[in-house]
Amino acid sequence: MASIFISFSSIFLMSCGNPQVNGTAISSEMNTMESATEKNTNGELDTAVFGAGCFWCVEAIFQQLDGVEKVASGYSGGARENPTYDQVCSGATGHAEVIQVTYDPAKISFVELLEVFWGVHDPTTLNRQGADVGTQYRSVIFYTNDNQKKWAEEYKAKLNASGAFPQPVVTEISPLKSFYVAENYHQNYFNENGNQPYCSLVIRPKLDKFKKVFGDKMK
Repeated sequence: MASIFISFSSIFLMSCGNPQVNGTAISSEMNTMESATEKNTNGELDTAVFGAGCFWCVEAIFQQLDGVEKVASGYSGGARENPTYDQVCSGATGHAEVIQVTYDPAKISFVELLEVFWGVHDPTTLNRQGADVGTQYRSVIFYTNDNQKKWAEEYKAKLNASGAFPQPVVTEISPLKSFYVAENYHQNYFNENGNQPYCSLVIRPKLDKFKKVFGDKMK
């Protein structure tokens, strides 16, 4: 975990519009937090749901982590059942673009996933990530159990108390009520469309920087 904490300030350079982060403050706070967690070794997989802007980018990053078995892009947080991409993009459904991460807690903890989550987007901008504007791009954690809620809220509080960001973290932390898998063409998007302009100009540079920082956590 040490390499993740000391590199936190570097990883923020990869996201469009991200503020500089105080990596030293996060290092001391989060090392304490991680030491209090124990990885689950019962062999069961767990899930986590995060929204951090365009799900193509977030999916591509979380797919790289050792211990992550599957990443699915989808929608959550709104009232409409089985929404379409166009409906979510309108901003009228209340849903956010999210990823559902299926992971092995024996290999990677939920706190480590949070470390990555807060390191790959700007959690201080409300309903916006770079040029993507709207509630569908909000920073959000949809927790699936009480432990996830506890760790997410504690982590967020420590980030704000430490002054890790120049502005307060505004990430929404809410219970997961439903997750709707996005259309097939959104799944595994970067791996199947790597030559598309968005992938080569936006996602690939983020992945390259991410791998330099989190190299010891890659598959």
